Amino acid sequence: MADVRARTPEGRYGRSGAADARTDRRLRVAGAVLGALLLGFVAWAGVSYIGEQKVTAELTGFQVVSDERIDVNLQVRKPADSDGVCTVRAQADDGLEVGRADFTFEDEGDSTHRTVTLRTTARATSAELMGCSEARTDAGATS
Repeated sequence: MADVRARTPEGRYGRSGAADARTDRRLRVAGAVLGALLLGFVAWAGVSYIGEQKVTAELTGFQVVSDERIDVNLQVRKPADSDGVCTVRAQADDGLEVGRADFTFEDEGDSTHRTVTLRTTARATSAELMGCSEARTDAGATS
């Protein structure tokens, strides 16, 4: 009698094991390269964003004074030879914005801690620092 072994039909269930291992290795290498490129891009974008920010600030506290006013404490860091502008907003209990203003910091030093007053249209329950930047100077302005 002839020895009949049960084999799968050729080409029906994919390629042989050696070809699959080679393909898996290529996919792993391609994934590692793409992952390293993505990680490098994220690091570069983060460093360049932080490096470009010359004026930074931190909201250190706030006090709701009345339905029309909230006092906000800011710690601002900036170059000593430039002015900084920070935007602060106040929100009501339901999340609606009830006040927003820009505050200019012209102090001589490179760090200042100041309390600013923000006028509101309704009672505020929180304050948020939206961001800071260097104050723009109008080169073409006349007095």
